Amino acid sequence: MGDPVFWHRLQFGFTASFHYIFPQLTMGLALLIAVFKYLGLRTGEAVYNDAARFWIRVFGINFAVGVVTGIPLEFQFGTNWARFSSYSGGVIGQTLAMEGMFAFFLESSFLGLLIWGEKKISPRLHFIAALALFVGSWLSGYFIIATNAFMQHPVGYALGPDGSLQIASFWRFLLNPWAIVQYLHNMMGAVVTGAFVMAAVGAFWTLKGLHQPVARLSLKAGVIAGLLGSLLVAFPTGDLQGKLVAKHQPVALAAMEGRFESGPYAELNLIGQPNVPEGKIDNPIRLPGLLSFIAYGSFSAEVKGLNDFPRDQWPTSIELLYYGFHIMVGLGTFFILLMGLSSLQLWRRKLEQTRILLWVLAFAFPFPFIANTAGWMTAELGRQPWLIYGLMRTSEGTSHLVHGGQTVFTLIGFAGIYFVLGVLYLYLMIREVAHGPASHGVAH
Repeated sequence: MGDPVFWHRLQFGFTASFHYIFPQLTMGLALLIAVFKYLGLRTGEAVYNDAARFWIRVFGINFAVGVVTGIPLEFQFGTNWARFSSYSGGVIGQTLAMEGMFAFFLESSFLGLLIWGEKKISPRLHFIAALALFVGSWLSGYFIIATNAFMQHPVGYALGPDGSLQIASFWRFLLNPWAIVQYLHNMMGAVVTGAFVMAAVGAFWTLKGLHQPVARLSLKAGVIAGLLGSLLVAFPTGDLQGKLVAKHQPVALAAMEGRFESGPYAELNLIGQPNVPEGKIDNPIRLPGLLSFIAYGSFSAEVKGLNDFPRDQWPTSIELLYYGFHIMVGLGTFFILLMGLSSLQLWRRKLEQTRILLWVLAFAFPFPFIANTAGWMTAELGRQPWLIYGLMRTSEGTSHLVHGGQTVFTLIGFAGIYFVLGVLYLYLMIREVAHGPASHGVAH
């Protein structure tokens, strides 16, 4: 606990996790808003524009809080992780700058046009603004993912004369296969978040008999998008991500499943507690061969265990990594089942009358946030003890001039500020849901 590296990691993990609450929702909503605006333009039905107008306001709140909470992350690269920034800035600085200069300004500019420009521009231009918002939001996500993918699987780099990393092939760096798969997996997770929130609001309004046209549309769109997104998170994107981990980070795969011994027909643990000192899983319930199939496409494939790797290459928080992975997978399975059942009832035209299912939908919206956070924990904890996999250890990337006491002090400050922001955010969101969609006027 006295190790400054621990506090640097905790602070960045806390601020990043809190920040990502908001972008995952805006990225998911951006797609659904663009769909609503397209359908409104094509059909001329007011309900699509009413729904889009409401969800644009929700997007705006989340975008604003996301910007505020994202700024400290940029500063921490210089304050807490100076050696990492000095070593890798010639590479990752490219995508971080592109995210800020291109994607962020595209997104923020057209968001303003969407909120305040509906009465001033034509419906077609307003749809184009929604499309630009979607492109900016998802482009921003790609640049961030490409940065993280380099840390997971570094490609397209070379060592400079001073020993720091430099770009050797920009396109190889930008189109890193790990980045493409991770991006698709991440964005499907964002769609699930946006869909669950949309379905929850639609279900709540339906239960209360409020705003029926928009409630019906939000419920339907949320359920359909939620089912499609949940399926795509699992396959093919989750499947491809798992195979990349097995190929490039086999020690992380072993830790994710608490697997200590190597062998074929590797089991997937449904339940169990990792006992690291004794090198086993306590009280396991397992599916034989499934881990081998997920990792290598064959039930008989051999999967290495942790004991085949040097101890200094093991992830540093195996228990947390194990639980993060299983929470993500468990919730993902629940999402498919819930949205599958809801889609069935929607197809049978009985969803609005199935009150118990509506209540489940109304209260299920926090789970995608938890699943996405658990997914990012899996990715980041699985990369340990490396900051840039195979090139720089986490302990080598911190700032010598910032000690643990200073980091704890600022962490407490962030916690207080984020608590206030969280309360304000919840107030604004509850107010928007209570106000509902406005059939006339653009904003309030």
